[in-house]
Amino acid sequence: MEYSMTSTETGPDNAERIIESLQDAENSALEAVRKFLDTVNGVFPDFTAEGGPRQKIIDSAFKMTEQLVGTSTQLAEKIVKVGQNVLSESEKDG
Repeated sequence: MEYSMTSTETGPDNAERIIESLQDAENSALEAVRKFLDTVNGVFPDFTAEGGPRQKIIDSAFKMTEQLVGTSTQLAEKIVKVGQNVLSESEKDG
């Protein structure tokens, strides 16, 4: 049995909800990193001007966050593109 989505199921409102959900996930990830950095700052006070373990941990946390947010953004773009393609195809069909 083939299931096709109607234009109301693939319309801009659903795309917007998906984007908002992914933005919420990104914001949650950023908030988690902020809390993590607060913990790192409490455990490893900044005594040195050069890198050290504290700076390596902080840099790693930011790199991880960039990867998470980047992946989330790529996913959102792919979902929106697929939705647009489905909508376009359904409009062609009738």
